[in-house]
Amino acid sequence: MNEEELRALRILLKASTSVEKLVKKDMSSYGLNATEFTVLELLYSKGKQPIQKIGQQVLLASSSITYVVKQLEEKRLINRIVDVRDRRVTFCELTTKGKSLMEDIFPKHAEKISEIFESCSNEEVLALQTTLKKIGYKAADLLK
Repeated sequence: MNEEELRALRILLKASTSVEKLVKKDMSSYGLNATEFTVLELLYSKGKQPIQKIGQQVLLASSSITYVVKQLEEKRLINRIVDVRDRRVTFCELTTKGKSLMEDIFPKHAEKISEIFESCSNEEVLALQTTLKKIGYKAADLLK
C-alpha cells in the first residue's frame, strides 16, 4: 500500500461518516430512523413490494425487516397484503398516510442530498460513482 492509497482510504471513511451523519439527521427530523426511511423510500419509488425483496434491497435480515415493517404498520404508514395466489408471500405498500408523508418529505430529503453534491460537477459525480463501485466490488470480492 502506498501513501496515496492510505490517504484516499482516510478521506473516503471520513467523508462517508459525515455524509451518513447528515443523512441520518435529516431522516430523524421526520421522526423516522434510517431503516424506516429507506423502506418508505423504496415503496414510494417502486410501489408494492414483497417483504423478502424489501429486506434484500435494504440489506436487512428477515427478522429485522419484520420488525421494521411492524413499526411502520403501527405508525400507519404501510400495509401488509398477503398474496391471494401464494399465501407464503406478503407484500407491503404505502398507506394514504405513508404516501402523503413521502410526497411531503422526499423532495426535502432529495434537496439535502443535492446540497451534499453541489460543489461537484455532474462529471465528478459520475466519476465518483464509477470509482466507488470499483472499490466496493473489489472489497466485496476480497471478503469471499
